[in-house]
Amino acid sequence: MAGARIAVASDHAGFDLKELLKRDLLEAGHDVLDLGTNSATSVDYPDFGHAMAQAIGSGEAGRGVLVCGTGIGISIAANRHPQVRAALVHDETSARLSREHNDANVVAFGQRLIGTETARASLKVFLNTAFEGGRHAGRVAKLSKDLTK
Repeated sequence: MAGARIAVASDHAGFDLKELLKRDLLEAGHDVLDLGTNSATSVDYPDFGHAMAQAIGSGEAGRGVLVCGTGIGISIAANRHPQVRAALVHDETSARLSREHNDANVVAFGQRLIGTETARASLKVFLNTAFEGGRHAGRVAKLSKDLTK
């Protein structure tokens, strides 16, 4: 997965972890698209979840990393878009299963809830785990349907 473009985004409550994970991605050879925020000044997490969805939907990035205080709000915002399958991850097991079973293309972390080293290890697992396909493929296809039509 090295060399793939990965978008990163956070609100103010996830800024520090986003910056740490961004450095890890760059050191691993990834092309990183930073969608903001650029400081710990208060901002609205939905704006950054939507920016991630635009980057994924347009093909500007193949995968994404989102961070807010809990990871809940920003993942909800991103998942409002059918092209995004954002998984709120708490450990390496949830990171692995989000890829194997759900073909998640965005991983979300809660800076206030996850330890730094757990987030770093979970991101590596997320990026290096393939989708199993098979019995999961039909379910994942349903996740990408636009239910408003």
